[in-house]
Amino acid sequence: MQKSTMLGAIALVFATTAAAAEPARVANGVMVDQAGFTLYSFDKDASGKSNCNGGCAAAWPPALASADAGSSGDFSVVSRDDGVRQWAYRGMPLYRYAGDSKAGEVNGDDQGKVWHVIRPGKAAPRAAGSASVSYY
Repeated sequence: MQKSTMLGAIALVFATTAAAAEPARVANGVMVDQAGFTLYSFDKDASGKSNCNGGCAAAWPPALASADAGSSGDFSVVSRDDGVRQWAYRGMPLYRYAGDSKAGEVNGDDQGKVWHVIRPGKAAPRAAGSASVSYY
């Protein structure tokens, strides 16, 4: 009995650790990072490639991935031009918005008509060079 309880506790620790490793979750219908800040996509990105660098990345900080992060389900990791690793959802790089000062804000939605909150289950914005619209 004690042996199965111990194994159950170990399994729970591993399950909790795995869930915490996910780069994002859905809250109030939008994708957010683990701190609860809204995540955005950029229409000028291509699948697997971030086109937001320099001043753009200052206003739209990339959702950074650790050196050991890897693909899991709809999430993958892309390498930025500066070599930094960034999370992507269905191939599209993920960003926060510097204008969101607290968790749950969506101040960056539709900025410049090229930045969009990710709402799983809704039509996704068209990626640069993409002939068709994909769905998140």
